[in-house]
Parts: sequence; structure tokens; C-alpha cells
Amino acid sequence: MSSFPEQVSIVEVGPRDGLQNEAVKLDAAVKAMLVDKLADAGLKRIETGSFVSPKWVPQMADSDAVFAQIKRRDGISYSALTPNMRGFEAAQAAGADEVAIFGAASESFSQKNINCSIQESLERFAPVCEAARAANLPVRGYVSCVLGCPYEGDIDPQQVADVASKMLEMGCYEISLGDTIGTGTPVKTANMLQAVLAKVPAKQLAVHFHDTYGQALANLYVALSMGISVIDSAVAGLGGCPYAKGASGNVATEDVLYMLNGMGITTGISMESLLLASKYISDTLQRKPASKVANALLS
Repeated sequence: MSSFPEQVSIVEVGPRDGLQNEAVKLDAAVKAMLVDKLADAGLKRIETGSFVSPKWVPQMADSDAVFAQIKRRDGISYSALTPNMRGFEAAQAAGADEVAIFGAASESFSQKNINCSIQESLERFAPVCEAARAANLPVRGYVSCVLGCPYEGDIDPQQVADVASKMLEMGCYEISLGDTIGTGTPVKTANMLQAVLAKVPAKQLAVHFHDTYGQALANLYVALSMGISVIDSAVAGLGGCPYAKGASGNVATEDVLYMLNGMGITTGISMESLLLASKYISDTLQRKPASKVANALLS
């Protein structure tokens, strides 16, 4: 295994990917406050909202209000998920610093999630990438189900590599590889990354693990050893996926930070301040954080 990166960039996905599946409707002010508390903790990349049809993701219907209420700071990128031109235009109007498109490495998941094939989904994203380029807005690409699909089971690593490389060619500056249902294990992770790294440089990859089977940190360790230095995570382990039954939350930002601190890897994030954000959203949702570190340190 190669040496680990000296520094890791954590992309906080709690306010969007974390909250999108919550049954309790949260006010825009609550979501904006969460974003501000995460910024207080030193997170520089925060997924703030999603401009998708409120029919499909009602929790994100007020993303424009969230963007309007956050206390913007220099040096922080506030991003939004944008599946189509309508979403892109709404994100641009709201002042998003970055937009993201999302595809899948599974044909079945693509059909269930966005009602089209993988190829059709990429064709839909082309105008978004063109518009973003014209507006000088960076575009991030998400690939779902890279280590397993709720409908197809195991996914061929080559399929993941193909989708990731196509997104790169379309103009995405970074591709986030998502274990949407959390079935990945370290060996599976290594095999998948090996295939993707043959087509996409490590510096343009991020990893996004859900912790359904408790494998996320082990998988992250493998990714770090293979030169990946961008990690998606959600404060308090928020999350799930409305189209992936049984998928628990994202790996918790607190747990990732604790591991990275223990490895001597720099992040620029304060654990003390991060725990305040974790407590805030957990108290609001009236439940304990899914983060083991938060539960240990807040007890």
C-alpha cells in the first residue's frame, strides 16, 4: 500500500444527502443554521441543497430559501445538486458556488432513481455541464451504486470506471464514487478503485460511503491508501437513500475526523465545533447521532 495523503478535504453532505430522506419536515432556517454551524467547524465544502422536483424529494423543496439564509463566508464552497437545466438555473439564481450531477453505475438503479438509462442520464447532463462551463461554475459528478445495487447486486468495477471517465470527459472536475447501499468491503473497494484509477486520476476522485454494514471506515482506509484525498461524509451520520431500501446513513463526519486525526492527516476541522453541529441537528430531529464518536464524546 502506498503512503497516505498528508491532507484530506472533507465534503460535508449532511444538509443535502443527509436530510433529503428525513420524514420530519425541517424549516429552511434550521437547515441554514446547520450549514452555518458546519462552516464554524472549519468545513470548506458544504452540500447545501438540491434543486430537484419537490414531488420526488420534498425535503429539498426550499433549497433556495436555505441558500438565501446562510451566512456566507469567503473560502467556503456552498454546492447544490442539479439533475437538469431547470435545476441548474435555480441553483445559479440561488448563488450556488458549485453544482453536481448524479448518475449510477447500475442500469436498474438509474431507471428507478431518474427514470432513464445510464447513457440517457449522461446525455441529459451534457447541457448542464455546458451551461456551467459558460457560467464558470465547477461541476461535480456523483456515481451511485459503485459497490453494489439493491436491484442488481454486485456491480462490475469496469462499469464504474466507464461512467466515471464519461463524466470526466463531460467536464466534471471531480467524480464522487458512492457506495449507496453500503454493501462494499475493503477488497471490493480496492478492486473498484483499481479499475477507476486506470481511467481517472486519483486527484479527481472522491469517495462516498454509506455505513449500512459498518464497513465505511475500513473502505475509507483502503481509498486513502490508494491516493484518494477527498471524502464525502455527513454530520451525525445523517442520511439514507429514498431509492435504496435499507440503506442507512452516510459515514459520520465525526467518525471520519477522529480516524484522520489519529492518522496524523490534516483536515482543518475542529472536532469540538463539529460536535456542536452534530448535537444541534440531532436534538432537532430528537434522536441520538448515528456517529459513534459523537455519542462517546457528547455523553
